[in-house]
Amino acid sequence: MIVMKFGGTSVEDAKAIQRVAQIVRGRLKSRPVVVVSAMGGVTDSLVRMSDSAARGDLESALAELQIVKQRHYKAAHELVRGKELLNLISEFGQFFDWFETLLKGVRALGELSPRTSVSLLSYGEVLSSVLVAAAFQADGLAAVHVDSRKVVVTDATHKSAAPEVGPTNEKLQAHVGPLLANAKVPVMGGFIGATRDGVTTTLGRGGSDFSAAIVGAALSAERVEIWTDVEGMLTTDPRLCPDAHRIRAISFDEAAELAYFGAKVLHPATLLPAVQHDIPVYVLNSRNVKSTGTCIRSEAPPSRTMFRAIAAKKGVNVINVKAPRMLLAYGFLKSLFAVLENHRCPVDLVSTSEVSVSLVVDPSRDIAGIVPELKQLGEVEVETNKAIVCLVGRDIKGRVGIAATVFNVLANTGVNVHMISQGASEINISVVVDEPDVPRAVKALHGELFTKPLSHRARKSKLPAVAARSGQREPSYKLAALSVGGDD
Repeated sequence: MIVMKFGGTSVEDAKAIQRVAQIVRGRLKSRPVVVVSAMGGVTDSLVRMSDSAARGDLESALAELQIVKQRHYKAAHELVRGKELLNLISEFGQFFDWFETLLKGVRALGELSPRTSVSLLSYGEVLSSVLVAAAFQADGLAAVHVDSRKVVVTDATHKSAAPEVGPTNEKLQAHVGPLLANAKVPVMGGFIGATRDGVTTTLGRGGSDFSAAIVGAALSAERVEIWTDVEGMLTTDPRLCPDAHRIRAISFDEAAELAYFGAKVLHPATLLPAVQHDIPVYVLNSRNVKSTGTCIRSEAPPSRTMFRAIAAKKGVNVINVKAPRMLLAYGFLKSLFAVLENHRCPVDLVSTSEVSVSLVVDPSRDIAGIVPELKQLGEVEVETNKAIVCLVGRDIKGRVGIAATVFNVLANTGVNVHMISQGASEINISVVVDEPDVPRAVKALHGELFTKPLSHRARKSKLPAVAARSGQREPSYKLAALSVGGDD
């Protein structure tokens, strides 16, 4: 069996859902389980209306709700007919009535608790999965809606819950396994789950990818397919560098590094269940089914260039802790990281000396409460509006001169480097630069490390004709390029 996850843009309207139905029809022999996100933009709308209600602006919240409601009703009328349409509209009506009641409750209380917020946000995926299942049935597919809250069991961390593997596997095998055995197409909402007590939880923004991998691991999938609106993973963000090209194959650890350091195609946690069960993950384009996308697997062929890809993570903060009085004192780093642990603050990069430590902190973390505690250890300086530019590739640690090459490119482009990290990881070199310098840095590095080497290969590919005229054996450059399975 396979798992097919479709993102928000792939189910954003009736036309997109019809396209998804045809893609799934072409995979029926593989016994697909379909996981869907909320319709494109709906989750953001749910966030806005929830915040409006909490601020006391019920009018804005209900106006936003009406827009979401009309989008789903419009798609339902375009996809479903007859009695099934009446049933679907009735089910939607119950959802939206409940939603309006909940918003009024938030307005009355004047606050939005994490549990209530999660309950509100979960309905993007609930509505989408109910709609897609009904649309599949109307199109002749034997689809069955499966409520993810009944089969994905998590802890009680409402906005970023962790799945409980044992109970989740048991429920998925008990509820979804028989459907597959009877040639049904289960349709589930991603992103959501529930505690053992049935309280709704979410896996965090982007968690629909994680949901797909969880389902794939539980049901021993042959592969997990992540369907989105791009051709796969690219060598960098095409908005920063228009000549970015598709990566045909990439390893799990390379993809995880890229995802964590800013690549938007995949949620970083997506790969964890797949890695553990050695399930390949394909990133595919729902608007171009002929594209082979990107295959992510445990081992990938070597890239044709020094690196596999470049990612950029903007908005990070650099915290410098200078503590000369702690020179050579034991326990300084332990105390420092204890503060970060107490605030559940992950660190992207670390640079240390005997008297100072520099930390790069994720932009999603509020450091206001961290700094006062760090000041008890030494002098603290915070640098804002910084960014991490991360270059990922296999076995780069053992290659001589790579860091020098990166520094030279950035220096020639006029980009100042505040920190560099090349340590235990053999697949990652990261530099911290000023956020406004990111487009210039990425474009320069991509041009030097990706575009130039490929252009050199293109020029080199003209050599066989010369060799043939001189009576020498013609080198098989084309075969060599195909065999590595690297980048397009």
